[in-house]
Amino acid sequence: MQSDAYAADHGHSLQHRNVNRERKLSIGAKSQDNGEVVAADDMLEAMGYKSELVRNRSTLQVAFMSFVLASIPYGLSTTLVYPIIGGGPANIIWGWFAVSLIILAVAASLGEITSVYPTSGGVYYQTWMLSAPSYRKIVSWICGWAFVVGNITITLAVNFGTALFLSACINVFESVPATETEPAVGIFEGAAWQIYLIFLGITLLCNLVAAFGNKWLPWLDTFAIFWTFAGVICIVVCVLALAKEGRHNAHYVFTEFDPSNSGWTPGWSFMVGLLHAAYATSSTGMIISMCEEVQQPATQVPKAMVGTIILNTCAGLFFLIPLVFVLPDQAMLAALASGQPVPVIIKSAVGSSGGAIGLLTPLLVLGLFCGIGCTTAASRCTWAFARDGAIPGSQWWKTVHTGLDVPLNAMMLSMGVQLVLGLIYFGSTAAFNAFSGVGVICLTLSYACPIAVSVLGGRKQIKDASFHLGALGMFCNVVALAWSLLAIPLFCMPSAIPVTAPLMNYASVVFFAFFVIATVWYYVWGRKNYQGPPTQDDEVLQARRSSLVEATHGKV
Repeated sequence: MQSDAYAADHGHSLQHRNVNRERKLSIGAKSQDNGEVVAADDMLEAMGYKSELVRNRSTLQVAFMSFVLASIPYGLSTTLVYPIIGGGPANIIWGWFAVSLIILAVAASLGEITSVYPTSGGVYYQTWMLSAPSYRKIVSWICGWAFVVGNITITLAVNFGTALFLSACINVFESVPATETEPAVGIFEGAAWQIYLIFLGITLLCNLVAAFGNKWLPWLDTFAIFWTFAGVICIVVCVLALAKEGRHNAHYVFTEFDPSNSGWTPGWSFMVGLLHAAYATSSTGMIISMCEEVQQPATQVPKAMVGTIILNTCAGLFFLIPLVFVLPDQAMLAALASGQPVPVIIKSAVGSSGGAIGLLTPLLVLGLFCGIGCTTAASRCTWAFARDGAIPGSQWWKTVHTGLDVPLNAMMLSMGVQLVLGLIYFGSTAAFNAFSGVGVICLTLSYACPIAVSVLGGRKQIKDASFHLGALGMFCNVVALAWSLLAIPLFCMPSAIPVTAPLMNYASVVFFAFFVIATVWYYVWGRKNYQGPPTQDDEVLQARRSSLVEATHGKV
């Protein structure tokens, strides 16, 4: 049991609970079941936390946000260069399909655990509760820092990727046309300072919307779904119908594999190209950080995670296959200075700069939606980790702005770290590779932690999960852990050899820097002062969980 002082810090006076509950119910949507909100708040209380955020998301809205966090057409567009270098069409199509199946196992594994421990602390809290007392402190510390760093750097990668993608989109308009010996020259220089200013503007916009438009974000996510499918349909129809430079046959699309642009051996070249798919699916567990803003988190969040992966898999294939049918020369695309082949592919297919920019606009807007969603999720996980005293200056970062109903200070901390890290671009144009790589590595590590400790404990604590996988659970757990063991070293590798400064993958450097900071902070302060999440008696927690599940089933 936790100490009296610690319990007081996390305690809940009856007056506070009633006032907070009335405020939340009055703000909530008219269609929401108030009883479900009360039950979710009671469940959160049983886990040792007071409910401070508004539960304003329904099942569909949770799924929509999960979809927007991945933003599959956008995510697949900004990193398409990796599988093009890695092997081309087969790497693009089959790499996406294979990673999607693996991530489905990851999502199912996390969903099962989340249905037992639905809190914004996410995988960090779950790791603590599932670990043995002898090692729960250090394991949860590692998981928490990996989750926070992963959320922040993947948000940074999204916003920085949008800046780079916008630059490449502008350059579909050419000041000097291509010749037989020289590539075309775009109208936008895209100097480091210009890219950083665009990134700065995008980051500020995403934070402003996430901070001041919180109550409208569920509707923004809903709009993004329709916007995405309308935009993808326009792109697919136009590139296939026009195909100004012709179309490849199905044999090329599904079997062509040319790793010559990477310099790696064929098998390893294919594996390195998987960063494309891994980046697009890395947000899988980020939605867990929204548990305290969901009406029925124990059931809605797991279903959203798993359902979204299935939807994303189909959407990704629907988007990628037509692009591969009209794919220009691989070597030319691999050598692009912008590192953004999709604008070139679409312009080549439609034969018009104006037409290309029209088709690229839906992807750019989706990039902004994705940035807003990632900003929101990153602020929640930062706030939740600070709430348990694990981040320096936690007393500032754990505060919730009652007027906006968002953890504004934590959001500003996340934004500040992103803007500082973005300065790396002035020293190396390979910065985006580092941001996307370290985001995938950290999130993969954080997802693996609760799954690993659950398996080590014989999966005993999830046997009564409302989203239980049964006999399939262990299989999904093993697949998820095997993927983690592969992905962490894999995505530290450069995309091509021999390695030059522009091709160097600095993900390992950024990851190591954060790891050193977290380790030093643990031994300087955390080992003596860090207490972890509020630990409730297991029997009381189980009784609370069972009663809430029964109540929910009774309503159905």
